[in-house]
Amino acid sequence: MPWKKNFDLDEATSKATEVFWAKGYEATSITDLVNAMEVNKGSLYNAFGSKKDLFIRSLLQYDRLYRQRLLTEMGAIDDPKAAIMALFDRMIEESEADSQRKGCLLVNTALDLPNHDPDVQKMVKAALLEFEQFFETCVKRGHQQGTISQMVDAQVAAKSLLALVVGLRVLARGVFDRSCLTAIRDQAMKIIAD
Repeated sequence: MPWKKNFDLDEATSKATEVFWAKGYEATSITDLVNAMEVNKGSLYNAFGSKKDLFIRSLLQYDRLYRQRLLTEMGAIDDPKAAIMALFDRMIEESEADSQRKGCLLVNTALDLPNHDPDVQKMVKAALLEFEQFFETCVKRGHQQGTISQMVDAQVAAKSLLALVVGLRVLARGVFDRSCLTAIRDQAMKIIAD
């Protein structure tokens, strides 16, 4: 008799994502995943293939629900400076609401990137590049609108802003409080100041 799944794949992936997010890929065991997803080991392997395949699916789901949604929302703000400010403010708010201090799954994965397979590395690099491109687009829009000086190099500013995003996400995991995170945001805004 062929195997038949009796659970929702997206819901099960969300449960797995929570485990990977809290523990990291390496520290997450199949037992952790089976318990969180409320499936048996055979169902996990039949539905997702392997732990790595499930992790990739989790990363893709996380990226779609968090990073892509955030950049789309911020990209819809007409004023590029306001968009950048809103992005940093949102990250600060999310960090304060994160009682478990899990941070950002993509940044957490990036911190351990050399230990991941090339396909995971490629996904994380692509996601961070899109973040950088968002900032570069904002700076160029600011140039066109006259709200950001032409003296601000869009590529350099974008790389610097991405570095501050990563730093904020890492330090928000319990090292920095709100005032320190706000200082990071303020420094980000100085990069694009007139």
